[in-house]
Parts: sequence; structure tokens; C-alpha cells
Amino acid sequence: MSGDFRKYLFPHDHPRLAEVRGMDPYTYGEFSKRPGTFTGGLVEGWTPLYLDSFRGVTEDGTLREGLYPFEPARPGEEAPVEAMVAAANDLLAALDDDARALISFDVDAVEWQTWANPEFLQFDTGLRLDLQPAEIREKALALMRASLSSEGFELAHAMMLINGFLGEVVDLETILNEFSYNIALYGTPDLRAPWGWQLFGHHCAVNCLVVEGRMVVSPLFLGAEPDEIDAGPHAGLSGVFADRIELGTALMAALSDEQRRAATVFERMVDPAMPPGRVHPGDERHLAGAFQDNRVIPFEGVRVAELPEEAQRLAQRIAESFVRVLPEGPRAARMREIDAHLDRTWFSWIGGHQPGDVFYYRLQSPVIVAELDHHCGVFLDYDTPQPFHVHTVLRTPHGNDYGRSWVREWQERTVG
Repeated sequence: MSGDFRKYLFPHDHPRLAEVRGMDPYTYGEFSKRPGTFTGGLVEGWTPLYLDSFRGVTEDGTLREGLYPFEPARPGEEAPVEAMVAAANDLLAALDDDARALISFDVDAVEWQTWANPEFLQFDTGLRLDLQPAEIREKALALMRASLSSEGFELAHAMMLINGFLGEVVDLETILNEFSYNIALYGTPDLRAPWGWQLFGHHCAVNCLVVEGRMVVSPLFLGAEPDEIDAGPHAGLSGVFADRIELGTALMAALSDEQRRAATVFERMVDPAMPPGRVHPGDERHLAGAFQDNRVIPFEGVRVAELPEEAQRLAQRIAESFVRVLPEGPRAARMREIDAHLDRTWFSWIGGHQPGDVFYYRLQSPVIVAELDHHCGVFLDYDTPQPFHVHTVLRTPHGNDYGRSWVREWQERTVG
């Protein structure tokens, strides 16, 4: 616990906070779309992108075939589908007809692609949890708990708790709270057929699909500002991304000077050598965030297979840290998939690489994009990235975000 973030609190009456204080999510959502504002520019840029026909993130614009052969889960690698179905049906049973209609979408609906990680409500997909009774909110958490690993649920829920803590600190609880998130269901909960769920809001967006015992959890966005809770009932929660940060700096330390220079795409977080647009006003250095479902992200940095054995091991551990949200069986399947492409895995870096530095890194192969970035202030007052504001993104490139590749093959096999 450091409490360093408290040095950057806005005055309570600062316009950044005061002009939106007390707004409900919908009023604030409309306020955020105003042209000429910071958030308005983001909305304008992002809005048309989710309507694009889904293809998937690639490194060169060409989809690779055969990366995700569809088959039932291997013994020991099954997702907890039975528990998930029970939790989803329990949630549905607690809703009235109107709410069930709002939360339910086709398994391949474009609404999957409306998730976003800012605090403003750009797309009101599904049900807004902070406007639901406590029973519904708890059943939504139960679905998350039934689907993810215990570590994965604790991490995702930590993002929600920190969001609520931030709302208390800056007195914006109507916008930032533990349940200022939307939840939606895709498809009909079933032991074999494809279906899934989505939860998204400030600093937490989880997309989870299962079919024939297989599981995909991506796109996945987890972030925190600050990355700790130093007061209140959840005080003591801290260092939620410590493992990913330490693994990144350890990998850089394991490289030779020449390899470190090759891995470092830019030396500074905002570097004069960067091309226009490399630092996005919302995503900053992230490339695979919200509404980037079809983005071309070239490989950069160094090939992991050419690095020292210790660095290769650390790269695998970074991948493990990102997919730890998956239950044990699906996690093993996912790591087997990632390890099979180690010879085509790249690692890139921006910024400093000493303990305490701020930085960005990306681990990327044909089957994974994992990013970590330190960000500038949004509800706290600082305009350079700080160690306590962290964003992470996980993607399954070449068409299997949202389990789309598997869903398509399932439909071809069963529907014709």
C-alpha cells in the first residue's frame, strides 16, 4: 500500500468532477457524447467501428486458417459448463419478461462488439447492474464466479471494487461504483451449444463463451486507477497487477543490451519518434482495446524463440498471468495453444524498464495479443503515466475473439 494516488486528487469543486457530480449513468452518457469534449471525440471515433463485419485482429491483414480447430474439450480441460448454465438460468429466472428481453441476444449478435472500458455509457447493451435490485447484482456476480477461475473472479471483481472506491474518493458514486457495469447473455445457456455472457464498464470488460466444453475469455480488459484501496471496508486490496509488472521488468532484465534495444520500440511513453496517432487519447499505447476487433497490429520487438531461456520462460509466465482468469482446464488448453506458437511469438516494449518505471509491453503471436500499459489520469489529476494507473488487454487474434471461429464452425456443422 502506498497511497501515492492521493497526491493527485482534484479539488472537490474542480469542473472535471463538479459538472458531472450527481448525474445518473444515462445523463452522463449523453453528456459524454457532446462534440468538442474529450469523451465526445472518443465516442465519435469509436461509434462506427463496432458495425464493421467481424474478422479479427491480425498482424498483417490476412486471416490465418486452421489456428482454432473445433473439437470437444479434451478430458481434464472442460469448462465448468454445468455450473455456468445453472448460474445463468438462475439469473434469468430472477428477471421479469422485459428484463429477460433486454439481457438476451443471439450467440453471434453484433452487440458483442459494443463493449467498452470507459466510465461513460456509450452503448447500453443488456442490463445496467447498478440500476437493478441487489438480488440481480449478486446473481450476475455468481455467473462470473461460476465461469472464471477463483483468481480470475477475484481479479475482475477487484476492478469493480476499485471502481467503487474511486467513486467514493472523488464523490462520483452515481457514475463510478461497484456495479456501474452492463451484463448481457448471448445464446441460450446449454451444456453443448455455444452461448456466453458479457460484462463491461469502467476498467472491466469480460467476454466469455463456451461450446462443447471449450471456453474463450476474450476480449478481456482489466484496469485500475488507482491499483489499490487504502480505506473503507475493502482496504488492503493492492498490487492487483504486480505479477504482470514484475514479469515484464524481469524479462527485460534477462535480455542482453542488444536484445533490450531491439525489444524497445520507443524509449519514451510519448516519444517524438512515434508516428501520428500512436498514442490514442483514450487507449494511449494500447492497440487491441475496445472497438479494435479487426485491427492490424504488426509484430514488433524481438522474437521470443531467439531470446535466452530465462526470457522465454518469463514470456510464457506473462502469457499465463493473462490467461489465469480461465478455469484450470480451459487454461491448460489455452497455454497448450500459446506454447505451440512460441516460435512465432514477439515481445515489444515502450518506456523505462527499471523497477518503478512506467512502461507498455505487448506479447503477441498468431493466437494471443496481451498488452499492459501505464496511463495518464482520468479522475485523478496527472498528465503523465503513473505506476498506479494500469490497463491490460487480452485478445484471441485471427477470428476467435468472442469464440467467433468456434461458433461459426458449430453453426456450419449443426445448421448446415
